[in-house]
Parts: sequence; C-alpha cells; structure tokens
Amino acid sequence: MTRYDVIVVGAGVAGSLVAHRLGKHGRRVLVLEAGAGDAGARDPAADPLAAFLRATARTPHPAAPWPVMTDLAGTDATPGYRAAGHLRQDGPLPYASGYVRANGGTGNVWTGLAPRMLPEDFDTETFGYGRRWPLTYDDLEPHYRAAEEHLGVAADVEEQRAHLGLRFPEGHVFPMRPLPAARLDRVFAERLDGRRVKDPVALGEVELKVVGTPHARNGVPDPRYDGGRGYVPRGRDGRPDPHSRCVGNASCIPHCPSYAKYTPLKTQGRWSASVALRDRCVVSRVLVDGAGRATGVEYRGYDGAVSVAHADVVVLAAHAVENARLLLLSGLAGRSGQVGRNLMDHPVLLTWGLLPEGERAGPYRGPGSVSGFEGFRAGPARRLRAPFRVEFGTWGWVWAKGPVDTDVWHLIAERGLSGAELRRTLGDRLQRQFTLQFEMEQGADPANRVTLHPTERDALGLPLPLVTYDLDEHVKEGMAAARAVSDQIFALLGAQDHTDYAPAAAWPGRFEHRGRTYGYRGAGHAAGTHVMGDSAAGSVVDSWQRCWDHPGLYAVGCGSMPSVATSNPTLTMAALALRSAERIEAELASRDRPWSVGAPPRAPAARSMATDPSPARPSDPGAPA
Repeated sequence: MTRYDVIVVGAGVAGSLVAHRLGKHGRRVLVLEAGAGDAGARDPAADPLAAFLRATARTPHPAAPWPVMTDLAGTDATPGYRAAGHLRQDGPLPYASGYVRANGGTGNVWTGLAPRMLPEDFDTETFGYGRRWPLTYDDLEPHYRAAEEHLGVAADVEEQRAHLGLRFPEGHVFPMRPLPAARLDRVFAERLDGRRVKDPVALGEVELKVVGTPHARNGVPDPRYDGGRGYVPRGRDGRPDPHSRCVGNASCIPHCPSYAKYTPLKTQGRWSASVALRDRCVVSRVLVDGAGRATGVEYRGYDGAVSVAHADVVVLAAHAVENARLLLLSGLAGRSGQVGRNLMDHPVLLTWGLLPEGERAGPYRGPGSVSGFEGFRAGPARRLRAPFRVEFGTWGWVWAKGPVDTDVWHLIAERGLSGAELRRTLGDRLQRQFTLQFEMEQGADPANRVTLHPTERDALGLPLPLVTYDLDEHVKEGMAAARAVSDQIFALLGAQDHTDYAPAAAWPGRFEHRGRTYGYRGAGHAAGTHVMGDSAAGSVVDSWQRCWDHPGLYAVGCGSMPSVATSNPTLTMAALALRSAERIEAELASRDRPWSVGAPPRAPAARSMATDPSPARPSDPGAPA
C-alpha cells in the first residue's frame, strides 16, 4: 500500500498513542520510524531488554544517528565546550540533552516520572516571561486522565491535590497506588518535613515537605479505579499481566528488567491490524499540493532508496528537534517565523553529598527518584527567578560523577586503600551518597533554536540539525536560588557537601554567575520548536497541534508546548497526543460522512477545520469545524 488515512512519522510515545487511537477506529495508519528496530520494531512483543544485553555495540546506526552524551565535552575555558555528532551546536552554552531515534524513541529509556503541569504553568506571561498556552489546565485535565490510564500512572491523588493544588474530579484515583517511599525519602521526611529554607532571590521562605512523584510504572493497582473496576497492569507486549510490577531493580534506564515501566512498545502491542510499522525509514520531506494541503511524505531507506506514501493526514511525531528539522527540510509552516525557535529544556543543577556517619541513604534500590520537594514550583517568586522541582536522586552520585567505578578509583589511586579497608570504606561511602536534582523551568526564547546546518550532512545526505542555545538571567537566578536552598538542606541534614563542577571537561554546561561557578546537565526534555498559539501570526500550530498553514498536517509532541514548566513533560505530551487523535478522527469521520441527495457540495472537512480561526473547544473534541 502507498495510500493511507494517516501517516505518523515517529514511533515514540506521541506517535504510538496517535496510531493506537486511530487504529481503534479502523483507520489505515502507516507509522514510519527512522531508527533501526532491533529492539522490537518488527515484532512489538520482542524483548528490548534481551536485545540490549546481547548487543555488542550500543551505538546509533549511522543512517539514523542521534545525539549522545559523549558528543559534548567541556574545555579548559569557562564557559566553553565542544560539540560533535548528530546535533551540532553554535550557541554560548550547550544544549545538553540527547534523544533516541529507534522504535519507541526516547520513551524506551526515560525515567518513568509522570507528573502533571500546574494550572499556573499554562500562562507564564502573567509572571513576565515566556508564552501563554491557547488552552488551560482544565481544558487538558480529561486528557491527563486518559493518558494516566494508558500509561498506568501510580500516585496518591490526595497528596497531589493537597501539596500541588491540582484539580481532579471528585472521587478520582490514579490507576496504581503510589510507589513505596525510598529509604532516602523517609530520611528526608523525618529530618526535613516542616523545616523552612530561605529563597535568597525571591526573599521569601518555603516550607519543606516530601511529596511522592507520579510514576508511569506498574505497582499495586488501586481497586477503586474506574468506578471500582480496578486497573490491570500490562506487560512488555501491552497485554494484561498482573505479575509485571516494579520490584526495586536499580536499572530502570535504559530498560526495566521487570517490564514495569511504561514504554511505547506496550502501546504498539495493542495496535489494531490496520496499523502498519516500517522501521529504518527516514522521512526527508512532507509533500503538499498546490493549496498547501499535506498529501503524504517522501522517505529514504538506509540504502538511500527514496519512497513515497500518501495519506489524508500526516502527523509529525519525531521529537521536538527532528519535527523542526523535517519542517525546515520541507520548507513548510514558515509564515510565523517560529519553526525551530523557542527550544526549551530543563537545565538540571545537581548537588551531591554524604549523609552523616552512621546514617544510610539506601541507594541503588528502586527508580532513580521516587519523591521530591514541590514548594519551589509555583507562586510569585517565579517573577524573579526560574521555578524548579527538587528530585531526590536515589542512585548515589551516578549522574553527577559517573558509575561506582569512579569511587573505587578515587579510594585506590588517591587514598591508597586496598583489601578489607577498601571494601569497608567503599561500602560506607556508597551507603551514604545522595543527590539533589533541581530541574529548572526554561522560558520560551526565540533565540534558542534549531536550524539546518549549512554544510554538514548525515549518511543519507540530509543536513544535520544545528542548535543555538543559551540560559537567560531568569534561569541563572533560579540556579542561584537552588544552590542556596541546597546549602541550607545540607546544613539541616548535617551532610557533607561534595558538589564540585570539575574537571571542566566533565561539565560542558558550566558557567559563572555572580562570582560562583555552576554546572548543569540536560534532562532530555526538549520542547517548544513548533509552539502552539491562538493565531497563525505568532505560532506554528493551533491548540489541536494542527499546522496553521497546511490543512491535514499535524506536528505533535513536546515541540508544541509554549512552556515546559517544571514537570517532566511526557505525561503532558501524551495527553496532547490523545487530544489531537480525537480531533483527527473527527476530521476523518466528517470526511467519510455521506452527502444528502441534492445537497450542495461541501468543502473538504479537514481543510475547513485547519483554516478555521475559532476551532471547537476542548470540551467538545468531536465537533466538526
């Protein structure tokens, strides 16, 4: 077949969900995935963990490469960095996040954290920065619930309502009961709950309270869910599996050994027979007709052979960077001048230390973070500095300093330990390690952008993406506040602070601010390269993620988000994808509706909706335009 109802570009979280929803309605859907499918592309039930363990080299395929951590390195200068690989860079500071081009995308290797955005996150313009969403928390709330059902989110609704101010329908519960608190969470709750710390930027105080983070991870199903019908966990193939549960393996990244963590492969296992997946297909151009309507795509195999497929609707779901790159390659959606602009991430400030002697953090048991402090995410302080979430890192110092081998080398080479003394010292050191992870909101800034590299090409001859990136004063002030909060927390704990952003080569994201050195990591939360808005003049897509300029073309995913807020964006991306899938189905249903005999001809429904300046409200997702 070369003709479909819908073509979806990218088989990650958003693309897999859109294909699933449309396939349930019997739509003929072609999903084109750029990456190789060794981890289950041809058989969604295949075992990605086994494929990963068997692999002799866990590197990207040269025909569909992706950015990895080793592409970036710091220099002796401050600031300064070197960038290589698939994602080239020319900004003052590095965009420090990567992504995966493989079946399932980055959703195969994510942390599984699935918090919602806060109601005030949808309009940061009221705080003097960023952009406003064309919809509200209440508009998206039913789609949040749908996404939480599909991903199988574990959380405590009363805790989320009380400590984050989130609104839920009366009687609502999450599919899964919250994950058990980690040992570090219990230590922090005992020592820090109710204590207050000062925010030196906003000149206020915040009370500390340990709050559990929602996880898209099978735990104990809540029997009250869905009106008492309960929730059944799903295994790696998407089928009900009551035995697929989190059992505390400290190896959720890249793959969960018990298949408790949600991945897009679980969704693919539930696809209907009308959904077809082709891997190793790099889409190089979106095709449009003379009126600008999307009609299909051109794609290339790894051998360079060019193919074409046609559809009534084309959905770009290939990641914020790759969606922007494809729109630029196609020369589309350029009226607003915003394609590729407003690139955002969560720059993460890490601090790390040791609990006092005799106390244990209990690292390397369970997910990388189970709980955090939520009190710095909202309120008037965000006018003066970036808001942030504080995650408790329960995998020791891995993200900050590297694997445990680093500690072994330090004790042998620098302290000369060996034998029983080495084992005893190492055991004590590892048991007391913890990390605080401050995830900063970064506002939409058109200067942070993705463009096409003028000279560098990939193996298929396509221009590489080029990123220009920096942190503004708002973010840097957030980091200053976060570091001051960290200092106070360490003092309250009596912990030894080992934070040190050296050597420079290990910290490409390194800068000076107000006389202090800071270093950041990328969270992998790319957003904002085809932002949604109220009008075609200042945005790329509307509230349904439809490209203003091209009927039948959708760009879905985090790239549509006008703000990235402080929450991990996967759940919000999933909610937006499910919402768009409803709209696409409404368009196709309107197209298929028979005409009455003698009735005057109607304009094609999909085009009329894409050009309608006042689309139907989210409360009526099925209403035709």
